[in-house]
Amino acid sequence: MYRQSMKFKQTILVLSIVFCLLLSDTQACGPGRNSPNPRGPSRLSPFVYKQYTPKISEDTVGASGAPEGRITRDDERFKELTPNHNSDIIFKDEEGTGADRLMTQRCKDKLNSLAILVMNQWEGIQLRVTEGWDEDGHHAENSLHYEGRAVDITTSDRDKKKYGMLARLAVQAGFDWVYFESKSHVHCSVRSEHAEGLKSGGCFPTSATVTLENGSTKTMDQIELKDKVMSVNKDGDVVFSEVIMILDKNPTVKQIYHVIENEDYGYKLVLSAGHLVYASKFNVTFDPGTKPVYAEDVKIGHYIYVAEGVETGTLKPVKVTNKTKIEEFGVYAPLTVDGRIVVDGTLTSCYAMVDHDLAHFAFAPLRLLHRISTTLWYFMAQFQSEGVHWYPKLVYTLTAGYLDQSLIHPNGIVV
Repeated sequence: MYRQSMKFKQTILVLSIVFCLLLSDTQACGPGRNSPNPRGPSRLSPFVYKQYTPKISEDTVGASGAPEGRITRDDERFKELTPNHNSDIIFKDEEGTGADRLMTQRCKDKLNSLAILVMNQWEGIQLRVTEGWDEDGHHAENSLHYEGRAVDITTSDRDKKKYGMLARLAVQAGFDWVYFESKSHVHCSVRSEHAEGLKSGGCFPTSATVTLENGSTKTMDQIELKDKVMSVNKDGDVVFSEVIMILDKNPTVKQIYHVIENEDYGYKLVLSAGHLVYASKFNVTFDPGTKPVYAEDVKIGHYIYVAEGVETGTLKPVKVTNKTKIEEFGVYAPLTVDGRIVVDGTLTSCYAMVDHDLAHFAFAPLRLLHRISTTLWYFMAQFQSEGVHWYPKLVYTLTAGYLDQSLIHPNGIVV
């Protein structure tokens, strides 16, 4: 009876946590940072003058990141700027060169989303851009305006009383840093599209394989929820761990991946720069307490850990003899109960772009729900479209301004 009572209490606790998470997701992610759907004005609080979000410097990895240098018309990178001809946006274009319409694709996408939010917030009002890409040197030395990654905005009626709410809508549209900089405009900026972490996130290509309990293998696009795949538990034993979520999936994109090889034994691991993999500078036995490192930090001469088989339950260190980069199709990131997964015979973390222990802790409520009610969990987990799952999006959105930057990949986390 006591155990039943405790289980009931745990179930109520988990359901309460999940309800709060879903409520937060409704308020923070959907319509959220990447959706143009409007919310009623009663749910949004306007910025106050000089307020900025997230509460860190614009050039910090958790915001828009470091500048990469000015782009000029004769620069090779100039072709990466794209003109924005959205008829729902007014461009001041005081130079008469069309420069304010030029921006990175990420900036363009966020600006177009904001234009929809503005029209829904105020009938008959449009978004107005006063400054976009700057080729004339009108901003501070390291301004992101020089890279097409920043815009200064107002409303078409130039009603300054609306600018606090305009800033809040810019956050909802998905800009990576928003600043109520001046009483005459709001400043918004985005991350660089050159950051490898932004392009490739923390994933595996379609061709990467996992091993199932019966000894067969599956490629990443074939993995399903409830599959039990080869992993390693907290004690360092080779086990089969259940897949409870696909953190990210996109079968059509082509990404840059790191290839980590041991040519002597034929092991070849392909994963993105910011994905975590267990490696050591020394030929030592695997220690389950060892923190994994980013794939880009693994060097020739380091040792990775390969699974000799569940029968022996052991991991063997093998030396990295070759390290290259290739382009591959597909982006997949399966999550197991143990937070680890053996891919192409090599032990990796299920996480990327952030400290493994911190990431595993963040998913504790979901593991608890899965343990108490797998039926309820899989009912929730099935609601995922292509792209990053809503749960990691939510976690990062709620914590972006508070995370210790030493625990995050230098290119930040992309949601």
